[in-house]
Amino acid sequence: MIGVIDVDGVPATAMLGMRDDLRAQMTLTMAKKTLVRRAWKKAGLSTDELDSLLDGVKQPMLVHSDTLNAFQMFAELDKTRTGRPAKAGDVAPNDIIVEKGPTTFPPGPIVGEFNSVGIPAKIEKGKVAILKTVTAVEKGETISADLGLMLAKLEINPIEIGLILSGAIEGGIVMPAADLDLDLDGFTVNVKTATSGAFNLACNIAWFTTETIPALLSKAAGEALSVAIEAGVPNDETIPILISRAHSRMLALAGQVDSSALDDELSNALGAAATVAVAAPTDEAPAEQAEAEEEEEEEEEEASFGGLGDMFG
Repeated sequence: MIGVIDVDGVPATAMLGMRDDLRAQMTLTMAKKTLVRRAWKKAGLSTDELDSLLDGVKQPMLVHSDTLNAFQMFAELDKTRTGRPAKAGDVAPNDIIVEKGPTTFPPGPIVGEFNSVGIPAKIEKGKVAILKTVTAVEKGETISADLGLMLAKLEINPIEIGLILSGAIEGGIVMPAADLDLDLDGFTVNVKTATSGAFNLACNIAWFTTETIPALLSKAAGEALSVAIEAGVPNDETIPILISRAHSRMLALAGQVDSSALDDELSNALGAAATVAVAAPTDEAPAEQAEAEEEEEEEEEEASFGGLGDMFG
């Protein structure tokens, strides 16, 4: 895998540090464009491919790796990107924006220096403050020496330096840098979303796999319990629910009978149920409340496993 890097503007000290960090993964060779073209032709490679790699490159450096593919190499080289203060004659790579707000500078001549380069400033609460957000330099414009100095004082380093990959050729395929810059975070989110959707679909069509069987068994167990309760089938799981339901219905029926027909135990039970009903924020009668609870249980059981409509909206 061979690529071309543009190292224009990278300080020599920074270059040495970057090369040391990357030496174990790739080989970096500095050469003039003329020498690169001669070596390229001698190797029997297409000059058209080289021209596409050198397009827009001011100071080329060849990069070669036997262990990394083009995407991995771009990711490693992208880590070397950093910003440096602007110098006279530098071209703004993007709009350079100075935000409104206070600075750390005390009152002094610096206020006039900011205003002289188009950054409105004044003294506020004993500190120099930028009055409004301004675009100090638009993309493609040349940065003056005075403006570069004031931007540096604001700790704005707009000039990006690093071992920036212009493009690479692997297996005879030329890949520009724009094609190598992958959104790995977005890709991860898409994979997770697709996995979740596939799992939901597989469960809804009862597709038996190692991943879906636990969910399908859980769903089946819930539905079996619901059927057993409605059918009045007694077992260890249903008896507590059936007794609770019968007790609620018994109290509801007792509440409709004349109090003289009730014994003390049943009257006390009705009184306790009435106290609970008053304390609870509801106006439903015991019978209506019991029916509502049953309906809610059934709805929860039905909604425990959404249909295809839930997945696709």
